[in-house]
Amino acid sequence: MKKLSFFVVAAALVIGLTGCGAKDSAGGTKYKFATDAAYAPMEYMDKDKMTGFDIDFLAEVMKEAGLSYEITNTGWDTMLTSVQQGKEFHAGISSVSITDERKQTYDYSIPYFESTNMILVKEGSPIKSATDLKDKKVAVQISTTADTLMSKIMGETNKNLKRLDNNTLALMELENSGVDAVVADIAIVREYVKNNPNKKFVTISDATNFESEYYGILLPKGSELKAKLDPAIKKVIENGAYAKVYKKWFGQEPDTKKLLEQK
Repeated sequence: MKKLSFFVVAAALVIGLTGCGAKDSAGGTKYKFATDAAYAPMEYMDKDKMTGFDIDFLAEVMKEAGLSYEITNTGWDTMLTSVQQGKEFHAGISSVSITDERKQTYDYSIPYFESTNMILVKEGSPIKSATDLKDKKVAVQISTTADTLMSKIMGETNKNLKRLDNNTLALMELENSGVDAVVADIAIVREYVKNNPNKKFVTISDATNFESEYYGILLPKGSELKAKLDPAIKKVIENGAYAKVYKKWFGQEPDTKKLLEQK
């Protein structure tokens, strides 16, 4: 994986990805996806190029489905709002965890990625688990599952819970000692630690308080695109294309059996 400083400012950019020129059978619709490309290694900007696991995965899915598409870096909140409205964008892909709360507002594709949240602290921190964070200063990205989890642990109105626009800002807060910890998806935390070995950060897993989550492609309620994406995702997972992309970004084999068992 190409190493990249996490502190990249993601500019708004629309990219027509390679291999997406095939037209679908419904009259040549080009499907528009939104993302928040500030989430390495899942989706991020490498200079003027959008890259990451989700970007490569989506390319495989759309090729399998025979659909034309483009993807726009909108930012997190704009993606959520725009996909819900279903006017400017047909879908969103940005490490979006499938939750019961979000299912009230959105439809999802079948799950395509297993994740969990992880705690990041500085070396020497007394924090050992999520419950130790209750009286600490903690940074999370707003409107994420980390936000939801820490709101339950610390309290919805706790002023020590800093809800920031993205994980880059959260990590900067920790680096500058503005908070005691960051809580974010495991892939993002591990990528940051790997790319910053001299900063002496420590990762903490907590399976008791942070259960496994699954990402899905975000869709407006009643979207016709779900029926096209789901079989393509299943095929990509089964035919080895998914494992190839996963190994490229994470250096190991995915548990596709467990993934396919999810509904």
